[in-house]
Amino acid sequence: MIFVAGSANLDFVVRAAHIPAPGETVLGRAFQTFPGGKGANQAIACARAGGAPTQMLLALGDDAFAVPLEASLAEAGVIQHVIRSADQPTGTAFICVSDDAENAITVAPGANLALQAAHLPPLAGVRYLLLQLETPLDAVTAYAQAARAQGVQVVLNAAPAQVLPPALLATVDVLVVNEGELATVAQHQGSVAECLARVHVACVVVTLGHRGCCARLDGTLLFQPAYPVTPVDTTAAGDSFCGALTAALAQGHPLALALQHGSAAGALACTRPGAQSSIPTHAEVLALVATGTPSHADSTLRAYCGF
Repeated sequence: MIFVAGSANLDFVVRAAHIPAPGETVLGRAFQTFPGGKGANQAIACARAGGAPTQMLLALGDDAFAVPLEASLAEAGVIQHVIRSADQPTGTAFICVSDDAENAITVAPGANLALQAAHLPPLAGVRYLLLQLETPLDAVTAYAQAARAQGVQVVLNAAPAQVLPPALLATVDVLVVNEGELATVAQHQGSVAECLARVHVACVVVTLGHRGCCARLDGTLLFQPAYPVTPVDTTAAGDSFCGALTAALAQGHPLALALQHGSAAGALACTRPGAQSSIPTHAEVLALVATGTPSHADSTLRAYCGF
């Protein structure tokens, strides 16, 4: 069983030729809304892409925006523990997706800020707790400490990027970051190798976009080149990676195979629009792992990371 505690947002998505620069107005094209939020995305990725029993703690407003979020989680089979905020609206995110599949995102947290330490239920039967940073940091720290006390493994996706308190890092078993988040956590601007040396967590996984990912586990380095795809929208690619990775670990797979599952889920998510709508099934992930060819050799990725 995986338990996810985190954010849920309704995404307002506009497609445009390019992402606006400061002060620029860009005429967009298609507009859609999608269920999103890092926590909810990752919970659905655990259940759908990872095939793992999953529960989630989330906070929603008492409004219409909450309805599609609850429906999306239910459809994926995620058991929900909902905190209903009477004075904060459901969280929202405003996303511009460019023709080259990149995105720019602004989040209005709303009810996500209502999550408190006391809201976490007992974690009986839970193997992994998956956390992110779109909810209050003190609550995230309390959840991680509670999980550690109950013998539950803690996976933290340190996104959005911020400096982490030692009390939180001390409870983390697996830290998942992209390059920018790694630099923020390490408080160092340098190569992946240099930054990793400054992060004292037993297992650190670094996603590297279209290049792939790398990991350090108790001093051992692992490299997983990306599976090549033609991207449509990169929204939720990282969340799909986190969910599939955590599910694989919870099912007892070694880290090397979990990296393959995460990479496959992230790659497939890039080929579809939206956040939760883009998350692949477990069968699709297994098929890509079985038949897909990485985009380049491990040595290329090792060199890029500075090892």
